[in-house]
Amino acid sequence: MDINLIPKIKHTQSDNFFLLAGPCAIESEDMALRIAEKVVKITDDLQIPYVFKGSFKKANRSRIDSFTGIGDEKALKILAKVGTTFNIPTVTDIHEVSDADMAAEYVDVLQIPAFLVRQTDLVVAAANTKKVVNLKKGQFMSPGAMKHAVQKVLDSGNNKVMVTDRGTMFGYQDMIVDFRGIPEMRSFATTVLDVTHSLQQPNQTSGVTGGRPDMIETIARAGIVNNVDGLFIETHFDPANAKSDGANMLHLDYLENLLSNLVAIRKTINQF
Repeated sequence: MDINLIPKIKHTQSDNFFLLAGPCAIESEDMALRIAEKVVKITDDLQIPYVFKGSFKKANRSRIDSFTGIGDEKALKILAKVGTTFNIPTVTDIHEVSDADMAAEYVDVLQIPAFLVRQTDLVVAAANTKKVVNLKKGQFMSPGAMKHAVQKVLDSGNNKVMVTDRGTMFGYQDMIVDFRGIPEMRSFATTVLDVTHSLQQPNQTSGVTGGRPDMIETIARAGIVNNVDGLFIETHFDPANAKSDGANMLHLDYLENLLSNLVAIRKTINQF
């Protein structure tokens, strides 16, 4: 996929990777705008094409009392405001067929969650909106199997599709990234590496997913070295009190240094 196909994307002529980043879930308008403002400044300075990420609702929860959202329309309107305020594209994930048309009115990219990427009706509904579709690789799927999910989008008459690796289940409570999958998936689609979700430790006894944020730079560096097209990073100014996935999110204060290091690595790689 040509990154230029994403509306409002900036810095498309740079040789950098592109970035999907933001909070796991939209918690409030102030929170979303605060995070977006900081990331926009960083990515503008580093000439990184940027898409703001935020889930308008969370459907895949371990416990019934887990945070699921502030209301669908309210969260989607906040995503739209982020897009117009900073003139940047936005991405959110959808979970049901009925979500596709609703979310497409507010965002530029529709994301299919990893656990749902084999759901044909959902993938086709996203494709039919003619928005860019980001397919998260199932934790249970091989990289090569993702070409079938990509083909569903293409067969629906939409060529704006990319895939995102978010790790593979390793036992019951850990994830690993098989970097052999990056060149394999890049052979049939633009490929993103979801750094923070790849470091999740699911199925903890507490019912709250754990994580290894100390390994974020390690995984991100490896992705850049292996020529991944884009990175996906969830970030928050107070991960410890985030309402979703705080255990594996990057503190917003650390994002600039991380991205600066990654840009330097990409520039070095581009010389060869």
